[in-house]
Amino acid sequence: QVQLVESGGGLVQAGGSLRLSCAASGLTFDYYGMGWFRQAPEKEREFVAGISRGGGTAYYTDSVKGRFTISRDNAKNTVYLQMNSLKPEDTAVYYCAARRGYDYVRGNIDYWGQGTQVTVSS
Repeated sequence: QVQLVESGGGLVQAGGSLRLSCAASGLTFDYYGMGWFRQAPEKEREFVAGISRGGGTAYYTDSVKGRFTISRDNAKNTVYLQMNSLKPEDTAVYYCAARRGYDYVRGNIDYWGQGTQVTVSS
């Protein structure tokens, strides 16, 4: 079965960095646009970053532009999110997402990971 397994979350001070990873299995990875979403307490899940199937196009929500970088390694079936200059408002559970046949993940998601907690202290 398809699995998306996130790792790399944790507690970090404001201004610090974390790198999230999402390892995919059970699917043909380069058929899927990949992305990261997050959900803070008492808030709806929101889009953070996405990357096209071949990795040539990346896109971000405005609040993370210039601070976060999404990348993928299709040989390793893994997508990454490098998060720099972290702020307390980045605190959330971060979810990996896969959407088959599309470069853009801001639509119906086929698979979700279980999430990884990121906490940024002030």
